Amino acid sequence: MARMTCTVFLELLAREASPVEFEGPLVEARAAGAAPEVLAELEAAKLTALRVRAIMRRHARREAELAALFDTAGDLAGLRDLDAVLEAIVRRARRLLGADISYMTLNDDERGDTYMRVTDGSVSAAFRRLRLPMGAGLGGLVAQTAMPYTSAHYLKDPQFQHRDFIDEAVAEEALVAILGVPMKLGSRVIGVLYAANRSERPFDQEEVVLLGSLAAHAAVAIDNARLLAETRTALEELSAANEVVQARSAAVERAAQAHDRMTALVVRGGGVQDLAAVVTEVLGGTLHVLDTDGHRLAAAGPGAAAARTGEPAALGEDELSGVMAAAYSAAAQGRTVRRGDLWIASVSTGDEMLGTLVLRSAAELPSADRRILERAALVTALLLLFRRSATEAVGRVRGELLDDLLSGRVADGDGLKARARRVNVDITAPHIVMAARFENPEHRQRAAFWAMSRATVEHGLAASRADEIILLLPGRRPGDAARRVAKELGISLAAPVTVGAAGPVDDPAKVAAAYQEARRCADGLLALGRRGDGAGAAELGFIGLLIGDDRDVAGFLAAALGPVLDYDARRGTALVRTLETYFATAGSLIKTAERLHIHVNTVTQRLERIGRLLGDGWQSPDRALDLQLALRLHRLRTSI
Repeated sequence: MARMTCTVFLELLAREASPVEFEGPLVEARAAGAAPEVLAELEAAKLTALRVRAIMRRHARREAELAALFDTAGDLAGLRDLDAVLEAIVRRARRLLGADISYMTLNDDERGDTYMRVTDGSVSAAFRRLRLPMGAGLGGLVAQTAMPYTSAHYLKDPQFQHRDFIDEAVAEEALVAILGVPMKLGSRVIGVLYAANRSERPFDQEEVVLLGSLAAHAAVAIDNARLLAETRTALEELSAANEVVQARSAAVERAAQAHDRMTALVVRGGGVQDLAAVVTEVLGGTLHVLDTDGHRLAAAGPGAAAARTGEPAALGEDELSGVMAAAYSAAAQGRTVRRGDLWIASVSTGDEMLGTLVLRSAAELPSADRRILERAALVTALLLLFRRSATEAVGRVRGELLDDLLSGRVADGDGLKARARRVNVDITAPHIVMAARFENPEHRQRAAFWAMSRATVEHGLAASRADEIILLLPGRRPGDAARRVAKELGISLAAPVTVGAAGPVDDPAKVAAAYQEARRCADGLLALGRRGDGAGAAELGFIGLLIGDDRDVAGFLAAALGPVLDYDARRGTALVRTLETYFATAGSLIKTAERLHIHVNTVTQRLERIGRLLGDGWQSPDRALDLQLALRLHRLRTSI
């Protein structure tokens, strides 16, 4: 019977029966009246079976714990999301320990406390937001001492430093028994892993060890996540640094190539237009090279071919004004200045402005490209200085030739003509002689350079004096040429320039006399208060008649009175006599009618006709003076 009963115990073990079921064979044996020795044997078999069952349960539990630790290690190996791994660890701790709640806090080294990081099974919002000072409560003590602590009834346990806000959160969560183990990296505690029950159930040593193993895994997960984050950050920073290095290397290489091309351009004798083409090829956009007056020296890029050199830049008036102001700012700062979609670099040497580079580009120019534009401005200054030197050399030759013409040293006419041809001047063609007066002695060098440049462009000659520029330029209309030079040189100097002109002359021997007439014309303009104007002797009325060398009375009469004289000659009228009488009576219509023995209406009609012939303003003081002088000269000529 005993052996059969022992077999029953084996069957109970095989189907993992509960402990109470192991009492069944004993109850049946007692009911059957079994002998005491049989009952004793059955009791011993039962106790052995229960011990075997407990061992099997521990092995199963240990196997489950090892499986959980293995799974946790697998999670760490494939770590992608730290939050997910920590949540899995807390969830496994709760399941393996059969706890009502499991949670984790992490130490905050900056604030000096430990805060709730992950919970599983929590129902209290206040508990999930809890922060524990170091040494306070069970968790604060674990974080401070790096030792595990357990309490079968935390709120009644005097070994811990209780804080009201901690106890209130624990009570709201209805926690009773709590186990906390440290999460350590080496000797440093980084947090605490907990298991807790809402009933008074103590935790045994095996549970402490198991939770400690999970805590070690959690510490490894956190450290791996930190290392992974640092590695990723380092890789990102390295990648960014590599991109920066590559970009800078490319920019340096691009700038070096641009510099080499600009240097080669200067060596082979290229000009400003060639340089502009190189810049736009490298930087894109449209480049305008301007002189100090805002006129175009060269242009390259889309839309640049439409304008010619010497014309105003393809910019609005307000835009051009802003560009010139920005150019001086760029010169002062020594770097490129931006104005809207324009990038402006000053072409200067020392304190002297030679021009401006204006790059129109909607794209942002990186610093390396701005350096290329600034280097282009420097090379442009070099080219302009080369051109100035060449112009000054040719200008000296032109000036010496003009000095000889002005001094009257023209004995060797063929020699003068040969010298003129060498600088592309035909002194046998009609030329205008001009004397340009400026007031500030500091403007002499700038005015001389402007005159030499203009003479070179127009195949003429130029020379300078203390306060005067002398020009011999091809042309036939002295007044128009004088006004043009007065305007353009005045803009270049930013100061008034008064220009007297004479000519045209086509004989080298007449240049000296024409120059003296041009000087007297300039003196006449200044005497008349026409500072900053330009004119020829023929345009100054009787003043021109007085200062002109040829005393062209017929020309003066034709200019002042010609239409009226021609009308009388064709129609046989008496307009000249009527006009003479009108001035003689101080403009009185009645006295004029009386002296001419005609009706006042007739006088009015004749004067209206005179006004149509002479044009508006014929009665103004200046015109009236010229007309009265012309009438007297006409009477003198007709009475001889």
